[in-house]
Amino acid sequence: MTSGGLGRIEDGAVAVLDTPYPDAGALIEATGSLDALATAKVVRRVPLDGAGGDGAGPGLPAPVPRPRALWGIGMNYHSKAELTGRPVPDEPVLYLAAPSSVCGPGASVRLPAEQTAEMDYEAEIAVVIGRTLDRAGEADAWAAVAAVTAANDMTCRDVMKRTGWPVLAKSFAGFTPLGGSLLARDEVAGPDAIGVRSWVGGEPRQDSTSSDMIFPIPELLARISRYAALHPGDVVLTGTPAGTGQDRGDFLRPGDTVRVEIDGVLPLTTRVHA
Repeated sequence: MTSGGLGRIEDGAVAVLDTPYPDAGALIEATGSLDALATAKVVRRVPLDGAGGDGAGPGLPAPVPRPRALWGIGMNYHSKAELTGRPVPDEPVLYLAAPSSVCGPGASVRLPAEQTAEMDYEAEIAVVIGRTLDRAGEADAWAAVAAVTAANDMTCRDVMKRTGWPVLAKSFAGFTPLGGSLLARDEVAGPDAIGVRSWVGGEPRQDSTSSDMIFPIPELLARISRYAALHPGDVVLTGTPAGTGQDRGDFLRPGDTVRVEIDGVLPLTTRVHA
């Protein structure tokens, strides 16, 4: 997706397409997938760097800027549980965050210093739902996914401790960067074979794969659907591996740049400002 509309990545460039949809989220809500983009007419081509293809382009929208619902899960990687010494949960720790927290690649996000001294980053695989899941089985859950993308599930750790509410710790403006592109489900190697990495200021912080998840993506989606139906355009954040600021005792500061990479997706870069 570019600031000029929807596009496909082709031969190092973005092919801007003639579609009636303002963003990929609207396309997925209407059709359940990204398939319509394969046959859409190309209007023009833009070099990846000119389209923010490094994930750092200013002012680019999130590919799903207005998710119907924004779900998340705490403690979903074995590496994270082992590092903290916490037991592996028997049930996923689920929460909802405000969709208004979503921003796009290259965004500059304000550190809310009046509320927090522990603003953290969390590299995550974000799943975009393409077909309604209501009390679904695991076998149906992965087939209902339209695409995956990168997410930085930013969290104020001290707000979480003080209030006990993940929604308050994660819903500040811009705290859920998504992007820089979508990878259709059919192009993903598999739900247990997705790499996830992060850097802060160019220093590697997280490096794992979805194979380390406590609740794999199909199981996670099926479990959510037991309690609340998932609809096309919903976004599910699937947890973060070890290596966050919480793990290191080193939180984000004004001037920091966080880079998140998910296999097959353009990098997602976020800057922090005072």
